[in-house]
Amino acid sequence: MTRTRWIISEAWRRLGLRLAVAAVLASWIVSPALAQKRMVLIDQDGSGPGGSNQMAMMVLLQSPQVEVLGITMVTGNAWRDEETQHTLRMLELIGRTDVPVAKGAVFPLVRTEQETRLETPLVGQVDWLGAWGQGPINLVETPHGVEKMKPDNPAIHGPYVVPAMPEGAPHTKAIDEDGVHFLIRQVHAHPHAVTIYAAGPLTDIALAIRIDPEFAELTQGIVMMGGSLNPQTDDPEFVENPRHEFNFWFDPEATHIVLGAHWPRIDVTTVDISIKAMFTQAMVDEISKSQNPGARYIAAWSQDRYYLWDELAACAWLDPSIITKEKLVFMDVDLSHGPSYGNTLTWADAMRPATDVQKVHAQLDVDLGKFTREFVGLMTAPPLGKTR
Repeated sequence: MTRTRWIISEAWRRLGLRLAVAAVLASWIVSPALAQKRMVLIDQDGSGPGGSNQMAMMVLLQSPQVEVLGITMVTGNAWRDEETQHTLRMLELIGRTDVPVAKGAVFPLVRTEQETRLETPLVGQVDWLGAWGQGPINLVETPHGVEKMKPDNPAIHGPYVVPAMPEGAPHTKAIDEDGVHFLIRQVHAHPHAVTIYAAGPLTDIALAIRIDPEFAELTQGIVMMGGSLNPQTDDPEFVENPRHEFNFWFDPEATHIVLGAHWPRIDVTTVDISIKAMFTQAMVDEISKSQNPGARYIAAWSQDRYYLWDELAACAWLDPSIITKEKLVFMDVDLSHGPSYGNTLTWADAMRPATDVQKVHAQLDVDLGKFTREFVGLMTAPPLGKTR
């Protein structure tokens, strides 16, 4: 192909993406279904600025189909207090300070940072430690394929330290109520009408279930990013340990409690599907063309190129048609304190244990083109809320 023909082809491709994004936004605006917004509570490990955790929340915050009742923060990819500050600042910059933010759990129920480090010589290294030491945070194209890059100086600090924020410190504050009781109160205020979107470790959700046994059954269900079945990848994090996934691993006991609760429906966005959805430079370039606040935030602060873990879970809740393959399985986690501690366990109907395990919709494949169009459309959409 000559350079001229390539330029024309690339121009048509980009025009096609812009037209597709415009069509997605138009369909949401005129849809009669928007008369009744879908209510959601977000529980997130909101590391930032930018990145997967912030963009995932933005998927729901930017959608005209959704009423976000509030956001709760849980330690995961970063410590809770640091996450809270980054999330408050994101809400300011995209014009959504109408959404309350509450602080949830600082530590997992049982697993500790010290125990994890002491076990490492016996059970092996973990690729990503989140608040306890981070790890590879960027994927880079090399002549040998995509490789993970580790930061030269990983941001390791204590649980209540909030380092200087490059995007600026927020002017707003989290509400006084703790995140767990906020979740319980909102679910009781809207019985059988709220979905829980949980895209970090499940500590807050487990505590809500233990405090209020009716919590899970009073929702419409839970959507979570977590678990891993059999991802087809050469990523060293999963290739020799395909049942490992950070959110489930970080707080296995919480995951066990949440997966065992009687939710009306459980949807799980697994590693198997997440690794198929990359945050590419082409997506950044398209988003950067918009002058809306959300797009400006991403252009400024979402520099890492990584898997769109949590964004995919949020988009799949908005539009289940982007999921092209799922598997109904009984799911739990390994609670034995050995090399498999926190790994995903699954069973078919005939092989399920006698315990009260629950069946989940485990997502396995995605219409990548449709997901990309919808994600870019949401990231470039105008703000919907009122800044307080």
